Amino acid sequence: MDKKITPPASPARMSFQVKRNISLLSIAQAITGSNQALLAAVGALAGSTLAPTPALATVPITAQILGLALTTIPATYAIHRFGRRNGFILGAGLAITGGIAASYALLIGSFLLFCAALSLVGASAAFGQQYRFAAADSVPEALKARAISFVLLGGVLAGFLGPRLSFIAKDWVAGGEFAGSFLVISILASIAVIVLWFTRLAPASREHIHENTGRSLTRLMRSPEIFVPVLSGMATYALMTFVMVAAPLAMVLVCGHSVETATTAIQWHVVAMFAPSFVTGHIINKVGAHLTAGLGLFLILLSALVALNGITEWHFYAGLILLGVGWNFGFIGSTTLLTGAYSETEAARAQGLNEQLVFGTMAVASIGSGVLLQLIGWEAVNILVIPVATAAIALLAWGDYRTRGMRRAG
Repeated sequence: MDKKITPPASPARMSFQVKRNISLLSIAQAITGSNQALLAAVGALAGSTLAPTPALATVPITAQILGLALTTIPATYAIHRFGRRNGFILGAGLAITGGIAASYALLIGSFLLFCAALSLVGASAAFGQQYRFAAADSVPEALKARAISFVLLGGVLAGFLGPRLSFIAKDWVAGGEFAGSFLVISILASIAVIVLWFTRLAPASREHIHENTGRSLTRLMRSPEIFVPVLSGMATYALMTFVMVAAPLAMVLVCGHSVETATTAIQWHVVAMFAPSFVTGHIINKVGAHLTAGLGLFLILLSALVALNGITEWHFYAGLILLGVGWNFGFIGSTTLLTGAYSETEAARAQGLNEQLVFGTMAVASIGSGVLLQLIGWEAVNILVIPVATAAIALLAWGDYRTRGMRRAG
């Protein structure tokens, strides 16, 4: 059972409990993030060896995203019902099963089983998304921000660990390229179970959600304060997914780079996604969330321009790093805007709407990435980024202008 952290008599004892919880959750975050980074590095490449047509190579990654999206609400329910620690262990169990099934699918050449296996790994990530909230609720009020930041540090480690392990293990199992890479998912998830067993976390909140209070979904989406950050968040996440999923395929199958080069590029991309988190909040406080999100989308636009200027490994490295940092600024900036746009009674409704739309566009971007790469090529994929990013920047500029005008009028 989860245990509520209460201040013990000894300050030293409290310090030990705090450090233990956030350290263990940071390790668990690194493991969960490593599995997702591993999938980003070799999921589409492995899918291309099984897919009936190259255009369907990214369908397994789409299955992973759908698994994450469809499990978000059940994962929250399980954590509330069984406790955080038990819920997190259940999530790790899904990854163990998914990794073994994916490895077996590669051995027998089953594309459908491979997609189903990756959906289980995606479902496990829905539980991992709750780690930062568990850290915040398991420490004293004054340490919440530091606890969240420390847990996010696990995401930086994941960027190095996941792609590197995917390359090291890809030939572990004879007769199935990349089968060993997916066994790594099961091994890491097994380690996560052991780590999570030693956590002592505050119980999840059981506050009742009043479904009939606040604005309806229709009214929420008609509000610029809601639809501007939702649309900019959708654009940010969709563009990142669109390019990231296609990049390893383009590097190996189109441009002739090695699998190691592709996994290294994804490694630095994932690091770039998480590393700025320690300063993004300060940037938002300085220049505002609209400008921060706009800066993120500008960096995504810049990453496309870099990709259009060459196909050397350094063009891919630079473009994917810019894409990662752009995602960080764009998504955190958009999320910050959204969290200030609804009342407490509207929170569940607004957040649920945002997640469904973001994950939905991610799934479309993922499957469209592989299809369009085959139909129109890597350069055209990056050209498509330009109008979408430009439109999202213009929307944020309009939203910022409108907000400033309302403040002046008030």
